[in-house]
Amino acid sequence: MIYQSNSIQVEYLKPGIARFTFNAQGSVNKFDQQTLADCKAALAKLHADPELKGVLFVSGKDNFIVGADITEFLPVFERPEAELVPWIKTASDVFDYCEDLPVPSVVAIKGFALGGGCEWTLACDYRVADTTTRIGLPEVKLGLMPGFGGTVRLPRIIGADNAMEWITTGKERGAEQAQKEGLIDAVVAPEKLEAAALSMLEDAIAGKLNWQKKRAVKLQPLKLNKTEATMSFNTAKGMVFATAGKHYPAPMVAVQTIEAAATLGRDAAVALENSGFAKLAKTDAATAQIGLFLNDQVIKGKAKKAAKVATKAVKKAAVLGAGIMGGGIAYQSALKGVPVVMKDIADKALELGMGEATKLLAKQVERNKLDAVGMAKVISAITPTLSNEQVKGVDIVVEAVVENPKIKGAVLKEVEALLADDAILTSNTSTISINQLAANLSRPQNFCGMHFFNPVPKMPLVEVIRGKDTSEETVAAVVAYAAKMGKSPIVVNNCPGFFVNRVLFPYFAGFSKLVLDGADFAQVDKVMEKQFGWPMGPAYLLDVVGLDTAYHCTDVMAAGFPTRMAKLDNDPVAAMYQANRYGQKNGLGFYAYSKDAKGKPKKDIDAASLNLLSGIAAAKQDFSAEDIIARLMVPMINETIRCLEEGIVASAAEADMGLVYGLGFPPFRGGPLRYVDTLGLANFVALADKYAHLGEIYQVTEQTRAMAANGQRFFPV
Repeated sequence: MIYQSNSIQVEYLKPGIARFTFNAQGSVNKFDQQTLADCKAALAKLHADPELKGVLFVSGKDNFIVGADITEFLPVFERPEAELVPWIKTASDVFDYCEDLPVPSVVAIKGFALGGGCEWTLACDYRVADTTTRIGLPEVKLGLMPGFGGTVRLPRIIGADNAMEWITTGKERGAEQAQKEGLIDAVVAPEKLEAAALSMLEDAIAGKLNWQKKRAVKLQPLKLNKTEATMSFNTAKGMVFATAGKHYPAPMVAVQTIEAAATLGRDAAVALENSGFAKLAKTDAATAQIGLFLNDQVIKGKAKKAAKVATKAVKKAAVLGAGIMGGGIAYQSALKGVPVVMKDIADKALELGMGEATKLLAKQVERNKLDAVGMAKVISAITPTLSNEQVKGVDIVVEAVVENPKIKGAVLKEVEALLADDAILTSNTSTISINQLAANLSRPQNFCGMHFFNPVPKMPLVEVIRGKDTSEETVAAVVAYAAKMGKSPIVVNNCPGFFVNRVLFPYFAGFSKLVLDGADFAQVDKVMEKQFGWPMGPAYLLDVVGLDTAYHCTDVMAAGFPTRMAKLDNDPVAAMYQANRYGQKNGLGFYAYSKDAKGKPKKDIDAASLNLLSGIAAAKQDFSAEDIIARLMVPMINETIRCLEEGIVASAAEADMGLVYGLGFPPFRGGPLRYVDTLGLANFVALADKYAHLGEIYQVTEQTRAMAANGQRFFPV
């Protein structure tokens, strides 16, 4: 044995050939500070070994290396930028040390080789991958860029244009695609991986492969003339600005770093990367996006735990109600391997539901994510029916009929009688009390809410709503089923609007108050989209949700929170509804909807809408962007905090992910509670106090005020 630690073993495979195995004690290999130190120590042994002729890097896991240990990042990133540069240089030096081995190196790649894992392969002379390989540099998804030499080595291996596309999008590649683009030298079957990599290493040792020449390319400036460089980097910057915009600085900094390093050798180029990485590490976007990644791990961890403890396995499901929502749920279940019965009382509805599923599958085929055989398999896993008989024997039912408590109650009671005693019954309700719906059921312990968000295939969130009688076994089984469907479930306790809609309606109320005070709704939308970062401003979102739906939900919220969410006099939402302006569904809402010459939907300012609002609102006045953002976000944040304090949502992590995955809260802000931490809780309280005269939705809780006074945060550093 040449070297051994808890994460690395280095031994002679053959005389002169060392096998360097990444084999951490956990389930995956990743780069933490200790592993990097171990790598440096192991490499020192290899550098000093006069008998060494070549090094083969392998993994003892199903994956190569999944990346760096993100849990170490946020505390370190609190340090000043001047301290971060030497911190990241210490790590990148280890990768340079690997690249500078005095002998040829080959890496055998399997499974995931992402981030730092990909960068380690770049430091090797040759890369052999098996067909399970997924390789890439996803750092931009964390608000960062590669920090272990990836911006230097990848452009010199596959060319600047390809490398910038890899780095700025963060998309991973399969082995064959990576080989086509010039990164992978050979692709083999999994059982042949190590033998093929060893054979390539022996060829390099024997001089059949010119490894010195191949390595030298990575140590030199990029081979681009002035014209090529100008075109390449200007095109990349234009594409990045168009897609990432100003709120996500990482892709642009990565391009600028590659451009600045193009004329430099490796060491000077890596120094520029160190500086760029440290700069990004200090951004709010990186803090937010890393926080989202960690929060997502919390949700996934809870779902895995639920799957382990669930006593009821879901092997067959049923959806009641075959509209757009029901069709989307049925599609998602069947796509992920759980056959589903889609029940309705009308043939036309079943046709609509199957049409929705077929349309979604056709898009998958168009994008080469599914072939015709796969599409047929999914379609055959959906059974449309008018008969109750088909529902008998399913393990779980998702009721998705019209949002009316009487109708839902009757449907649920009827279907419960068809089910086995241990079958689970759920309601895809968005606001109706789970306790109210459970009142007429014989087995309320087997019942909970399962709230999907529209459009079902795109929106990751499922709210699993626990009623007062819901058993933990039921919750665990529904969480496990939602995760199996490819969704991110969060468990919330029952209250009007549950979590996401309860938080959304104070935001809408803030918007309505602002419009009544004379704000231009289109200007409000522009500020909330362009400056705050929402995918849709509040007026546009209300039109998409449906002004009739929003109007009826307002009744539920007002009944549940009569002082804080009482109906507004002259509410613009009510005015639109009463004028039969329901939003996108009938082409008229705050905006008027039509199609352009290419058939794509578009929205326009409508004179009739403006006239309607002028009759109920104050004279038009301008509000600053800061005022607009505060008047909408303070109510939403206050309600989020109340839900956390009341135990409606279990943790700050789940609260933030609920709004990012359920509403599209801007990811670069990390969620409402991470956003407050970024502002500083004391600053948020001062901001809310400025608007407290506008009503209870603007008034912070006493616990919030106490946290601010004590310098507390919602998330640890």
